Amino acid sequence: MTRTIFATFFPLALFVASCGPSVAGDTPPSAEVKDAFTVTPLATLNAPWAIAVLPTGGVLVTEKGGTMKLVDGGVKDVAGMPAVDAGGQGGLGDVVLAPDFAKSGTIYLSWVEAGENDTRGAVIGRGKYVGGAAPRVEGLEVIWRQSPKVTGRGHFSHRIAFSPDGKLMFVGSGDRQKMDPAQDLTVNLGKVLRLLPDGKPAPGNPFADKGGVSAEIWSYGHRNILGLAFDPKGRLWDIEHGPKGGDELNLVRPGKNYGWPVVSEGDHYDGKDIPPHSTRPDIAAPAITWTPMIAPGDMIFYSGKAFRDWKGQVLVAGLGPKALLRLKIDGDKATELARYPMDKRIRDVAEAADGSLLVIEDREGGRLLKLTPKK
Repeated sequence: MTRTIFATFFPLALFVASCGPSVAGDTPPSAEVKDAFTVTPLATLNAPWAIAVLPTGGVLVTEKGGTMKLVDGGVKDVAGMPAVDAGGQGGLGDVVLAPDFAKSGTIYLSWVEAGENDTRGAVIGRGKYVGGAAPRVEGLEVIWRQSPKVTGRGHFSHRIAFSPDGKLMFVGSGDRQKMDPAQDLTVNLGKVLRLLPDGKPAPGNPFADKGGVSAEIWSYGHRNILGLAFDPKGRLWDIEHGPKGGDELNLVRPGKNYGWPVVSEGDHYDGKDIPPHSTRPDIAAPAITWTPMIAPGDMIFYSGKAFRDWKGQVLVAGLGPKALLRLKIDGDKATELARYPMDKRIRDVAEAADGSLLVIEDREGGRLLKLTPKK
């Protein structure tokens, strides 16, 4: 398609050339930066999916098959995990500490739950994390569910992010590879949801007057959200997979339609064209898009001091290019600054207390790695 941006990356100081008509937010040239980190392996895991850094310095890592590990010098199993319907893209997903974790010990987990007639859907539960010699989660209970449960094993999304004031929980709910539900305001698939910490709809949501799960919806028209994060200004961003190309980063605003499957900067897998965002100015356009895809895993806004020039910038875990990507935000647009090649697909990225980075490699044998600046 003529709007596609094709990117080929070369060694440092060589840049990407792009072709096709310019669309606001299209991928700009980006340098590939090799050998930028000192890499310290901390643990080898089984299909790790998400990281949570404990105040004590340990790290919780979920594994898609349904287990969670505490990595703190050694590796320990965390007991108290839920029954998980694992397969395809689904299984045990996110792990997030409650804003008052230091006092309450509360953590939030997302996972895939089986339904009737070969259906399934993502859920979120909360419980109390107890550390020590026998780490465990106590009193885990489900507080939110995707509705409806549908067939298939893809696009669960189930990422969790708390607002900076800790009063609201935002959830990425994927379209479950069904496409049309993303535009249907009577279901919570293909949406960003704004909830209270107990999983109930937050007051003041834009479609609250419709009742039911519509009261949960903050924005819609999303495909497969794999990252949710707040920037230093307190604005919410999401990063999501496009179809064949068209991965996108979005500034998430209340009541806005982000277009899937009506518009996209990618195509359907069978080659059929999807109209680009420029054809629908009434639909929110992405801050940046990627074609070829980067298959984002998760993202953070960096706030530490170890990488002194990166404060306030976005770091994206790249599954497709086996890389960590660095972006800067300018208003409601984004620019890719650099890619840092890694040995394997990167599923998640987190910031440690000392400003170093923690990343997990995807799939079986994926490692938890600590990244520090190379001196």
